[in-house]
Amino acid sequence: MTVLRFAVALTLAASIAAPVLAQTAPASAPAAPAAAPVAAPTITVVASGDTIETLKASGQFKTLLKAFDRTNLTALLKAQKTVTVFAPTDAAFAALPAGELDRLMKDPAALQRLLVYHLINTPIDSAKLAGAKGPVNTVAGAGLVLDGSGESLKANTANILVADVKTTSGVLFVVDAVLTPEGAAAAMAEPAADVPAEGPPAAP
Repeated sequence: MTVLRFAVALTLAASIAAPVLAQTAPASAPAAPAAAPVAAPTITVVASGDTIETLKASGQFKTLLKAFDRTNLTALLKAQKTVTVFAPTDAAFAALPAGELDRLMKDPAALQRLLVYHLINTPIDSAKLAGAKGPVNTVAGAGLVLDGSGESLKANTANILVADVKTTSGVLFVVDAVLTPEGAAAAMAEPAADVPAEGPPAAP
């Protein structure tokens, strides 16, 4: 289990810098098949205390909440103030390959590695993502690609259904697919929709 290491990571602001978005994908990024989009109903998420309480109040994150409990992350997340959580819906978990969710629930270490990939130790503001595409560091250490270059925001190849829900323990983004590093490779292999192929990001 890496709960202790995760707790330390969340307290070290310097360990994960503020997002720096690249405009082009590195040439060496391996291509991977993009995950099929998950059909999901319209979701409304309203901040209701901390991030955990907000997820509970929505009623559409039962699997994620169970996974947080299973890996002893619930209390740690409630205690934080600046963590951005990318929260897959119940429908997103249901779309995993047959048997995968059961396998993860029986392997807390693997489940925790997956969950901390959905956490960024700094608040994310979607307004600053407009016209940019690139990776940000997650608590897991692997990059998660945020893409604001198209008509809608994406995290890896998943659609961001709800953005910028500010809770007392950080910021919540709702995604329609479970995120993985393989999805980041697929996202970086896709050209950004409206971002020039060359040149630095526009100044804020």
